[in-house]
Amino acid sequence: MSAKPVKKAAVKVAKKAAKHAPPEWREEAKEKLQEKSAEKVEETAQNKVGNIAEKLEDVKESNAEKVESGAENAKDKVQDVLLSVRDKLGNVKEAGKEFQEKISSSDNKSAKMKGARQIKGISNVKSISNIKGASNIKGPADVKKATDLKSSKDIKKIG
Repeated sequence: MSAKPVKKAAVKVAKKAAKHAPPEWREEAKEKLQEKSAEKVEETAQNKVGNIAEKLEDVKESNAEKVESGAENAKDKVQDVLLSVRDKLGNVKEAGKEFQEKISSSDNKSAKMKGARQIKGISNVKSISNIKGASNIKGPADVKKATDLKSSKDIKKIG
């Protein structure tokens, strides 16, 4: 036998008994019914709140894991970028040192003192006769004209 017909019969009997019961019993039953219903409502509310709290805790944990993994990824990326920047700065520093050494070594070559043989003597100094005068300067007659220039026919071919 299923529980539904028995439940229906019990409800009918309880209703008839409540109608025929004395008023004190009705009041007492009413109070107990209110207490039981209040307890039931409180219990269901606490269960719902407990379920919501569990779900909230699960969501909180999953979000914390996501944030933590995202922070680790960001930290790794930042470290990679900083390491590459450090390597590039190291390369720039090395190139700067090499450049400075090249400059200082070229400065040292030109700054060396000349020896006695490298200094020009009196015989190397031009005299008045070696200086060009107004008669040695070329004039307009000495400048080549278009007819004096070689043409493409005058140029020898290879082969």
